[in-house]
Amino acid sequence: MQKKILITGASGFIGSAIVARALEEGYETWAGIRSSSKKDRLQDKRINFIDLNYSDKEKLTDQLRSFTQKNGKFNTIVHVAGLTKAIRKADFEKINFQYTKNFVDVLVAAKIVPDSFVFMSTLGAMGVGDEIDYLPMQCDREPNPNTAYGKSKLLAENYLKSIPGFPYVILRPTGVYGPNDTDYLILMKAVQKGVNVGAGFKKQLLSFIYISDLVDIVFSCIDKKIAQKVYFVSDGEGYTDDEFNKIVQRALQKKRVLRLKIPLFIVKAAAYVSEKIGELLGKPITFNTDKYKIMKQRNWTCDITPLKEDIGFFPNFLLKEGVEKTIDWYKEKGWL
Repeated sequence: MQKKILITGASGFIGSAIVARALEEGYETWAGIRSSSKKDRLQDKRINFIDLNYSDKEKLTDQLRSFTQKNGKFNTIVHVAGLTKAIRKADFEKINFQYTKNFVDVLVAAKIVPDSFVFMSTLGAMGVGDEIDYLPMQCDREPNPNTAYGKSKLLAENYLKSIPGFPYVILRPTGVYGPNDTDYLILMKAVQKGVNVGAGFKKQLLSFIYISDLVDIVFSCIDKKIAQKVYFVSDGEGYTDDEFNKIVQRALQKKRVLRLKIPLFIVKAAAYVSEKIGELLGKPITFNTDKYKIMKQRNWTCDITPLKEDIGFFPNFLLKEGVEKTIDWYKEKGWL
């Protein structure tokens, strides 16, 4: 019998990549998206769509029970859905934590818990890394997130851990990039125009994961029946912000780029103003006070040894190869 998989947040960059792989792997694939979401990345006719009401547990219970009676239960759920920017900071907790809690509560109460539940969290759930010796973050360190987004994801993580026997796998990816991503595209367009802007003057160490490597990890965890584990996800390397920018510059074959370093106090003030403008316009703005804390953080490296030991993970793409492949895709699609 064909196994069923549900990917929530399926219309986004990460969710859509997981959907594509699920189809390749032969799953009966269900994409959880809002009815208002764009389906640009979900054009394959084999995709089934479902719009789940996470805000109302009673309606969600009816939806999932009805689905299960008709189709059978989901063997696997990859929960990617979440909020990454918001007008009100309270919305992070409501959507990233409370909606996840509602979803899991219904799965447990209705006795339709899947064999595997992969939760897409964030490295930001850990908080500030070591900015003295620049040692990578360790999974056994006590998390202390300093952003509303990171705090909301940690609340959801802790709730999953509190449920006896629940088959969770928590992934905490660092910066995810690759074909179809629009966040790093903004930076690459700026470099193509000859400008690159950095925040702060103190050394900054970054980490990255190419989208197909992240998707490999998701399905390796599922295939190996990993449960009740938390993993950092990166390519295992650390890159200074200057190294990252030089890699992008070379991939774009841009000989001269003006590198501007903006003092953090100016970045902080600009983020505050940008956030207030968003509130006045009633629109979530990417550049906000949460984003400032992310830009301010000097060490985003993490230890992926547990991932290597448990699933044999080895990245297919380090940053240089991944950026080159991403830029080739952008150019092919006319995005650059």
